Amino acid sequence: MITLTVNGKAHALDVDPATPLLYVLRNQLQLNGAKYGCGLGQCGACTVIVGDVPMFSCQVPLAAVGARAVRTVESLGTPDRPGPLQQSFIDHQAAQCGYCIAGMIMRAQALLERNPSPTRDEVIAHMEPNLCRCGTHMRIVAAIVDAATGLRADAGGTRHLSSLRPAQLVEQTPTAAVPQPSGARQ
Repeated sequence: MITLTVNGKAHALDVDPATPLLYVLRNQLQLNGAKYGCGLGQCGACTVIVGDVPMFSCQVPLAAVGARAVRTVESLGTPDRPGPLQQSFIDHQAAQCGYCIAGMIMRAQALLERNPSPTRDEVIAHMEPNLCRCGTHMRIVAAIVDAATGLRADAGGTRHLSSLRPAQLVEQTPTAAVPQPSGARQ
């Protein structure tokens, strides 16, 4: 039995410790924000925050998480009440197909928690490991820069850095389980 803390909630799981974190999140916990993109740690669609570090969950065996808390995009807001960073992505229309966006948001979340005033160049460098195949990178960068600016400008209001911390989870509608890789490249 392995205990895993995800989005502030402890889960006792009876799974192989070598199982990739992505499969545990999607298949056992029904948290489907992190996506199976490549399974090789090359696209970032599966990015979650482990401790305070953005990681490709397809490459992290459950045993490697240890006692560190895991946060997924579901921790940041709800469809009805998106968090400040999520709202900025919406406002900038930073998604076309949306497949990469959860990973992009989690990588950006980690950046803004560590550096609430990143320059545009710092945002670009930090986001480099995550790919958007639709080509909305400039909108994604603009959304992150705008979120940082808005959070700094409204520090005394409702949008502030503390609101970037995990929100209450909402009940998620389970979707199909992620297939285990068969060895073929996707």
